[in-house]
Amino acid sequence: MEYSFSKDDLAKIDEIKSRYPEVMPATLPVLWLAQDKFGHVNEEVQKLVAETLDLPVSHVHGVAEFYTQYYKKEMGKFVLDVCTCLSCHIGGGYDILKHLEKTLGIKAGGTTNDGLFSLQEVECLGACGYAPMMQINNDVFVNHLTPEKTDQVVEGLRKGKYPEFESIAMPLNPNTSASKETV
Repeated sequence: MEYSFSKDDLAKIDEIKSRYPEVMPATLPVLWLAQDKFGHVNEEVQKLVAETLDLPVSHVHGVAEFYTQYYKKEMGKFVLDVCTCLSCHIGGGYDILKHLEKTLGIKAGGTTNDGLFSLQEVECLGACGYAPMMQINNDVFVNHLTPEKTDQVVEGLRKGKYPEFESIAMPLNPNTSASKETV
């Protein structure tokens, strides 16, 4: 496939570049723009970004490889990133990953035949207190996962519905009078 940016894309890229005194810091937001447009930033897309920004391909490739949020290959409509870092592992992250592998019929790193789901095992997503957890399409976090909750999320996504935002409130201190009144 031949990848190219439209005139509108190039105008957005010029606006992004104008925010920085040098072009190199524009790499991340331009990679995001490319991923939004193409669904991934494979090597050909990385080369396009490098040429557009007049940067070495090795720089753009290094940035794309460093961040798991950039998809280096074509992905499903819904990318499920399951955290297996220490807190999530202790909380059952690997169990959730294995459950999703069985439910979706793919291994981590794969995409379902219908192109609906891609499943990834990722390191820390920065929500250790809410483990185990996963992220959907680099955006929606789903916390305190159980196999049942995971099944509900998958079924909702099959219907095109993202899970609702989960407010994670800190528990009130049981030693304060305000907490005793509200409990």
